[in-house]
Amino acid sequence: MRAVRYDAFGEQPSLVGVPDPECPPRGAVVTVHATGVCRSDWHAWQGHDDSVHLPHIPGHEFAGVVEQVGADVTRFAPGDRVTAPFILSCGRCEQCLAGAPQVCPDQHQPGFDLPGSWAEQVVVIEADHNLVALPDGIDMTLAAGLGCRVGTAYHAVLTQARVGAGESVAVFGCGGLGLACVMVALAAGADVVAIDVSEHALAAAAELGATALASGPDIVERVREATGGGAHVTLDALGSAATARTAISSLRPRGRHVQVGLLLGEDADPALPMGQVIGQELQILGSHGLAVAEYRDLLADIASGRLDLGRTVGRILDLEDLPAAMLAMDQPPTTAGMTVARLR
Repeated sequence: MRAVRYDAFGEQPSLVGVPDPECPPRGAVVTVHATGVCRSDWHAWQGHDDSVHLPHIPGHEFAGVVEQVGADVTRFAPGDRVTAPFILSCGRCEQCLAGAPQVCPDQHQPGFDLPGSWAEQVVVIEADHNLVALPDGIDMTLAAGLGCRVGTAYHAVLTQARVGAGESVAVFGCGGLGLACVMVALAAGADVVAIDVSEHALAAAAELGATALASGPDIVERVREATGGGAHVTLDALGSAATARTAISSLRPRGRHVQVGLLLGEDADPALPMGQVIGQELQILGSHGLAVAEYRDLLADIASGRLDLGRTVGRILDLEDLPAAMLAMDQPPTTAGMTVARLR
């Protein structure tokens, strides 16, 4: 099959031919119809994730059709339209049995410790537990974001932050993940402020219905003014020490901060305003992916029109364009929304 692969961290990936994947007894091989280009792929390519071993095929958000299932798989069959969360869990541990597979201690991730979806086929382990059936009405290009960007935003905003109608939410970083956070929070009835340095991203957030604020030295004061004294909820959807600190500083007393963007490399251990956290009884929450059980509500919100996946997608590429797309992530984005490669 064709796949995009890099043989050294930071060097340009190449489109190459590699052997077709073998199907595990409890797994499935999925023919990839669409796959996303995510900032996490860039971090892996830069060598920020110790789980990546070279040579490596990136990509962790995808939608496609089941090509083959293992002998022990009972819930899925060839021809099924599917996606999967980027966290592939074991299905048997304490956390999985408690309904929290997104924090499974024995998890694996395509595009990180497993070969990823920037390829014509990808393996999903523990298929009965990890595959998610896609309704016929959801376009594959739009569904690619359900495994990471949209799914992660849904879990962060509704499960972790527990955003309610009438609350003020500030989203820092409005790339694909941030715009999905904006969309989910607006659908929950929140008043949303979106912060970014990119005019394209801010315009996209404003089009969704958020109040757009260009980031700058006085951004904390402007967020506090826009939210009447501070946000009830802040989300760092970029993942940097600076945005995490600024987001926490923008909360009102007893507010909730959700760290959604990965903090890696030199940002992995940031200094945070813990005096404010203590004095104002703030909550700092992590958010990691989406539980498989949450897909039912997510897909229902999409089917009802409450969430419009089309408004989260920016550029659409071909498989051949992915090496250049990886290199482009070294620079500020020139378009808003999620970048998706369409393979079929």
